[in-house]
Amino acid sequence: MQLPALAPVRRLPGMVWQPSNSTLYPRGHWQDLGIHRLLVQWTAVDNQSFIPEAGLPPIGAEWPDWRRIAGEPWAREVILGLAGMHAETAARASLAELAEQSRRLAAAAALLPLRISEWYFPVEIDPTWTAPAHLTDVLEALPRPLWISAYDSANLGPQALTDWIERHVPPHVGVFFQDGVGVHARVPAVAREYLRMLSARLGRARVRVIAEAFRPKPESGFRSATAEEFLPQIDAYQDWPIFAFDGPHYLHDALTADLAASGVGKGAGEGPLP
Repeated sequence: MQLPALAPVRRLPGMVWQPSNSTLYPRGHWQDLGIHRLLVQWTAVDNQSFIPEAGLPPIGAEWPDWRRIAGEPWAREVILGLAGMHAETAARASLAELAEQSRRLAAAAALLPLRISEWYFPVEIDPTWTAPAHLTDVLEALPRPLWISAYDSANLGPQALTDWIERHVPPHVGVFFQDGVGVHARVPAVAREYLRMLSARLGRARVRVIAEAFRPKPESGFRSATAEEFLPQIDAYQDWPIFAFDGPHYLHDALTADLAASGVGKGAGEGPLP
């Protein structure tokens, strides 16, 4: 008797939230996809804070509802982003200032009800950054366990990106690789080759992937990816912990339902991330 083919396990354990005035109150059914880890991109941006007691002016009239967020099943573990800037050039030129803000934010985060397991420094790196002054020292001084993110918009290739990281990023710092699929920089199979080389050189425990859950609009800006567009990314990266970018902006209820119906999160269990 021929047994029925088993549906593939499609793990999607994490998502990113990029706090903004339009997403102060993130709500969704993301736990239906197996998501239980939340990467908060930053808790301060452009010298304005999303948390109190950090010595910075608030981003707006209200704070995010951190207590409610802490009780959500999709935020059972939180990787808390520190201080960043929207403009990449400005962020890279302000490393010392952002590091000082980040230390104050980490101290203030002790007052939040979140289950913070790790930290994230939101100054993104890529192999075209030719003079990363003080980056290594800054990363050494920030709280641990610490993660950064990396991309390769110039398509210099996995070796160039990995060489750069080995030169400038301390060995205790983990790397979220931004897959570039959402901006059509590459296809999932090529992004997987980046992950393979990063893992071979840095160690698998230091590598995670951010899967871009958006696509460009013809006129300008971005839209949510469809399930048909996003599933090839999820399938290509199953050997690594995947974090969707980002939940509140792009993983709306209809897309969440479509992905769940396609088996995302089914059979993934509640065990440790791969």
